[in-house]
Amino acid sequence: MKVNKKRRNKNPSDRPAKPAPKWFYFIIILIPLIFFVLLEIGLRVFSYGVDLSQWVKISNEKYILNPEVARRYFYNTENIPSSNQNSFDVTKKVNAFRVFILGGSSAAGYPFIYNGDFGKYIKHRLEIEYPSEKIEVINIAMTAVNSYTLWDLFPGVLEQKPDLMLIYAGHNEYYGALGVGSLESLGKSPFIVHTALYLNKFKTFQLIRNILKGITGIFSGSNPADVNGTLMSRMAQNKLIKLNSDVYYAGLRQYETNMNDILEMAKDKNVPVILGTVACNLKDQPPFVSTSTKGFPNANEVFNNAKTFLDIGRITKADSLFRLAKDLDALRFRAPEALNQITSDLGKKFNYPVAEVDKKFDKASPEQITGNNLMTDHLHPTLSGYQLMGKIFYEKMEEVKYLPKTQRNFLSEEVSDSTAIANSYFSKLDSAVAHYRIIILKNDWPFSERKSTEFILNQFNPQTHLDSIALRVIDNKLSWEESHREAAFTYFNSRSYNLYLYELSLLIDQYPFITEYYDKGAENLLKVKRFDLAYKLLSKRYKYSPTAFSTKWLGIIDLSKNNTKKAIKFLSESVSYVSNDPQVLFNLAGAYSINREFQKALETINICLSINPNFPAAQSLKQQLVSILGRN
Repeated sequence: MKVNKKRRNKNPSDRPAKPAPKWFYFIIILIPLIFFVLLEIGLRVFSYGVDLSQWVKISNEKYILNPEVARRYFYNTENIPSSNQNSFDVTKKVNAFRVFILGGSSAAGYPFIYNGDFGKYIKHRLEIEYPSEKIEVINIAMTAVNSYTLWDLFPGVLEQKPDLMLIYAGHNEYYGALGVGSLESLGKSPFIVHTALYLNKFKTFQLIRNILKGITGIFSGSNPADVNGTLMSRMAQNKLIKLNSDVYYAGLRQYETNMNDILEMAKDKNVPVILGTVACNLKDQPPFVSTSTKGFPNANEVFNNAKTFLDIGRITKADSLFRLAKDLDALRFRAPEALNQITSDLGKKFNYPVAEVDKKFDKASPEQITGNNLMTDHLHPTLSGYQLMGKIFYEKMEEVKYLPKTQRNFLSEEVSDSTAIANSYFSKLDSAVAHYRIIILKNDWPFSERKSTEFILNQFNPQTHLDSIALRVIDNKLSWEESHREAAFTYFNSRSYNLYLYELSLLIDQYPFITEYYDKGAENLLKVKRFDLAYKLLSKRYKYSPTAFSTKWLGIIDLSKNNTKKAIKFLSESVSYVSNDPQVLFNLAGAYSINREFQKALETINICLSINPNFPAAQSLKQQLVSILGRN
C-alpha cells in the first residue's frame, strides 16, 4: 500500500536560523568595552574624582607620597590618614642613598608624627657617618593600614630605585584598611582585594565605588563616613576575633600572602629589605576583651597569673603568660605571636635579614618584658622607644652591610648614637601634641567608653600658648607646618632666639626644600644682631643650595671672627653669583688685605667704588692699599 506524501510549503520561520557572522559577536562584545573606554576617557578629561596616583610633586624637583593615596584603601572613612610627607628627589642623585620605610602607625611614629618616627634616627645616623652621601629616608607608613597597602604601594616604591627598604608591620592586619576584621574589609580573599586594588587606577571604578557608597548611605539611614572617635576605634568593625578562629587564621594568611608577594618583587629587582618583628606593651596593657576560648583560660586570668609570676621573679614564665594573654585578647589590635613567626620564616625563605625589635625591646626593659617604659599605649613606642627602634634597624644594617659604599666617617658607637639623637629635632610643641593625642586615644574605645568632648577638653588643661597651638593642631585647625611656624614667631617675638632657631631647624629637617625657612630666618636673626645663630641657618642654606645672600653673610661673619680664608672663599663665591654688591666687594677687599693679598684687595675695592663711589670707608681702604703697594 503506497502512501502519498503531500508536498507541504514550509513556513520560512520554520527553517533553521542562519548563524550570525562572527563579526556580529565581536561587535556585541566590543560595544560595552567601547562604552567603558569612552567613559574612562571622559572621566579623566573632566578630572572626575580624586587623583590616586602614588607620587605627587611638592616642588619642581621633589616628590612626596600623595596625601590622597589612602583613598585607595578607605572606602567608608572620610578623615583618611596620610604619610609623614618625607620628600625625595624626582631624579635620584648619583651620590644618593635612598631608604624607604613601610608599615602602619607604629612605623609612622604615632603619636609623634611627623618627626618622631624611627626613620629620623636612621637618617641622622647616616648623615653623621656618611657626610659625602645625599641621604634620603622616606617614611611612607600610615595609620590604620596593613600589608594590603604595602602590597599595593610596593611596585611604585621599587620604581624609585631604593637602596634599602625597611618594613615594620603586622599590628593592623585584622582591623587595618581592607583587613579581615575591618570596617573597610572586602572579604577574606586576597585575590578579590588585589583585583580591587588594581582597579583603583581607573576613574570608572572610582565612579562605581562612589555610587555604591551613596546607595549604601541612603538605605542604611546612616552616614558611613562617621568621623566621631579615633580612627582606631572606627576601623574595628568585626570587633571580636578569637584565637584559632577562622577569621584569626584568615588574618595570618592575608599577611603571609601579601608579604610573600612583596619579598618576591624585591628579590626580582635585587633590592635589599630588612623586616622587623613587631613589639607591643605586654606587661602594662591588660587584655581589651577577655572571653572564653576553647582549650584556654580566659585572657584576664592568664594576664593576672603573669603578674603573679613576675612579682616572684619567675621572668621567663611571666613573659610566656603575658604573650599568651595578648594572643587570647579577643580584640586583636596587637599582632599575635604567630605573625612574628611568619615574619621570621619569610626572612629565612627569601634570605632577608630580620631586625628582632620585640626581643630588643624586651632586653631594654625592666625585668626584660616590654611595658610602659617603652610604650605610650598598647603598641606605639615612646619617643625613646622609637629612637631605640631606629638603632635596632641601623645595627642590623651594619651587621648585613646594607650601608652606603662610600668612605665612612668612623665614630665610636656611643658618639654616633648620641649625636643622631641630638640631631633629631623634637620640640615642646611636638610633645604637647603627642600628649593630647594619647589623651584622646585613651578616652575612647577600647581603652574606655567614649567620653564627651567637654570631658576630653577638661583633660587637656592647656597652660601655655604652645598648649593652645597644640590644641588647634588636634582640632585640625592648624597643620603641623603652620603650628611650628607660629611657634617660631612666638619665640622670636619674645626674644627667645635659640628656640626660634630650633623651630626653624625642625622645619628645615622636615621640608629642606622650603628655602624661606633658611633665608627669612637668617634675615630676622641678622636684624637683631644674633650673628652666631644666623650663621647656623646660613650654613644649612649653603649645604642645601648656596646663594649670593647666604655666601655673603657667611663671609662677613667669618671675617668678623678673623676666619679670613673662609671669608675669602664665601665672599668670592657671592661675587660669582652677584657681581655688583658693593658691601660684598668691600668686605672681600678687606679680607684680601688682612691676608696680605694687597693687589687683589686694590682691584676689588676699585670695583666696589666703580659701583658705589660713596660706599662708607671704601675710599679710606683704597688709600691705605695704594700707600702699602707704593711702599712695596
